[in-house]
Amino acid sequence: MTTLSSLILIFALLTPAPVATYACRADTKFGRHTLSLRQGVDAKAPATVRPNTRFTIAVDPKPGQLPTDVKGFKLQEVRDLSLRVPIPANSSYVSAALTGGSGLNSTPSVHLDGNAAVIQVAGPIAGGASYRLPTLSVRLKSGRRGTTIQTRLAGTSFDNPGLTLQSKIKWKFVTIKAPVACYPDPNPALTQTRVQ
Repeated sequence: MTTLSSLILIFALLTPAPVATYACRADTKFGRHTLSLRQGVDAKAPATVRPNTRFTIAVDPKPGQLPTDVKGFKLQEVRDLSLRVPIPANSSYVSAALTGGSGLNSTPSVHLDGNAAVIQVAGPIAGGASYRLPTLSVRLKSGRRGTTIQTRLAGTSFDNPGLTLQSKIKWKFVTIKAPVACYPDPNPALTQTRVQ
């Protein structure tokens, strides 16, 4: 099995729909390899809000499980995961908080970086482990009447990723470290709120 094929299987999360599909690129000592990552995610927001009103959007990643072994390749761990959620147009940022999450072997954190709320998980998450990323709740203030506020995931290209992580896999006597950069493709709106 090629390194590319093993990475595809390693990062295919066993999660139900709805599913966000990320286009990913792994940089390894054997070169760059593209792969797909599927992450179940739910999102909630009010259907309507008044102008200049505070409200909350919630992005809830679904549980996942990493394999321990993929046709001779051993996944040792995944660490330093970073997931970005942009602050929607026609709104302004007030605050963000995380709830839940399990199997992460570290305490997740969230902070505002530019125009995105960023979930960070140091890990490591071991191969074979079940885990769940925390739910992100972002408090926003609505903009002017007649606009629409859409929740989306961040990322437009491998050079502008919305999801990054570090992986470590072992093949025979070789340990391979592979930074992975991903962006959602396609990237439909997860929620839509009308300001009226």
